[in-house]
Order: sequence, then C-alpha cells, then structure tokens
Amino acid sequence: MTVSIPDITVGVLALQGAFSEHVQLLRQAAANLHTADFNWRFIEVRTSQELERCDGLIIPGGESTAISLVAARSGLLEPLRDFVKVLRRPTWGTCAGLILLAESANRTKKGGQDLIGGLDVRVNRNHFGRQQESFQANLDLPFLGSTKQTRKDEPYRCVFIRAPVVEKMLPHTVGEQKEEAEADETVVAPSKTPADALAKEVLDAQVEVMATLSLRNPKLQESQEHKHSGAEDIIAVRQGNVFGCSFHPELTDDPRIHVWWLEEVMKAVEKRQQFELAVRTK
Repeated sequence: MTVSIPDITVGVLALQGAFSEHVQLLRQAAANLHTADFNWRFIEVRTSQELERCDGLIIPGGESTAISLVAARSGLLEPLRDFVKVLRRPTWGTCAGLILLAESANRTKKGGQDLIGGLDVRVNRNHFGRQQESFQANLDLPFLGSTKQTRKDEPYRCVFIRAPVVEKMLPHTVGEQKEEAEADETVVAPSKTPADALAKEVLDAQVEVMATLSLRNPKLQESQEHKHSGAEDIIAVRQGNVFGCSFHPELTDDPRIHVWWLEEVMKAVEKRQQFELAVRTK
C-alpha cells in the first residue's frame, strides 16, 4: 500500500520586490531538509485565492509603501492581516517585509503606510541610510544549522539595503498599540482577534531577539540615526508565528535561513494538524 505524503505550500508575496529570489532559495532549502515527511510547493502570491492555499508566507524586500498600496488596491491587505493575525500562519518578512509585519512604524506620515502587523515592535524605516549607504556584514546567527554547502559555524553574509531596524519592543497588549498611534509620524497596525485556541496560544508568545548588529561594526556607516542607547541594533526578531529581519537573505546564495524557516513551518503545520485532529475527536 502506498502512503501519500502531504503537501506544504509556501507562498512568496509577489506584488513588488525580490520575490523570485526567495522562491529560488526556498527550492534550494527544501533540497537541504533532512526529512521526506512532506511535499513542498512554492508559489508566487498575488491574489487572496493563492494566499488561501498557503501554509506559510514570505513577504520580500522591496518598497514597503508600494507593497501595501498594491495589496490594498488588489483587495489583498485584509486577507494578509487575517493570514498573519487571525489564522496565525507562519510568516517571514525581510526588510520591507519586516516593516509591514511590525505593529508600529515611525518616520511615516499618517495614511502613508498600511501595516499588516503581528510583531509587537516599532521599526525605524530606512534606519541604515540611503541606497548608496548599503553594506554587507558577516554575522554569527546561532539559530542556523548546516547545509550540504555550508557549515553551521560559518558566518552569514547579511545584505543591508535601505534597511529598517527594530528600535523598540512594544507591550504585548490586546488591541491596537494606542500610545504608538498617538505619536507623530507613526502608523500602527489594526488589531485582529485570533481564530481559535491554537491561534490564541501562538498570539501569546513574546518577542525574541534573533540577531543584532554591533554599532562598532566597521561596515556600519556613521549616522545620527544610531545615536541611541545601547551598543547594538536589533536586526531580526521572532514572535510566535512571525519572523522578521532587516537584511536580505534572498540576495545571497546561502539557504540556511530558508532551511531553518521551512523547519519552523513544518513544526507549525504538524501542530495545526494535531490540534484539528483533537478537535474532531472530542
């Protein structure tokens, strides 16, 4: 008797930005996974129907304002918010994606930027300067494993292009971040209610700092934007189902972050399957 292997579908939001690069690295990452428990499908997402097929989603680097504007005009913004904040599906945002997944973003005119939300953080847009001030930095990311091409202990090359930074952890509250909403040049994401007990459990997770960049890094340009307390900038965070990073993993040939994230998607899918089985058998 042949046992069918279930599918996992991962989408990459393909409204603007470096979405095709993510798809290529996802394929490399799937080839590096040490399990055959699932068939992987990777799709570009431009409609709510395509989003409904997804077990996980990547929001790529690009122009966050353009991505949110196209999403709103195409009727995809609310489905994205439901995917991330109601269903609590695994979602990863890189650079512009990090901005969109934050509950608050500053240096933004009211009405000039729609956010999806999901991460209880405030991001500072274009924190690392203009396009000409882009840079790369080799960093140790302890949460990564090894692949067929790369050892676990090898530094990861992080590419920063007009990158945001997580400048503040916000209180983990139910509803809108009201204090943030009252600040000048700051926009906040609308609140959403999780769909079920498992989604609420995921919602209750706290923000974890996954990576930082030392302000003493020689690659970092001197800028007044860095005159804040502390010796490090937060450049990657995770909260429950949502992961965000300031840099562009899709612009490298190193699939380790994509491998790690696909493993997290697998865990979330398996947990959802167990939860739904338990509900059906009650």
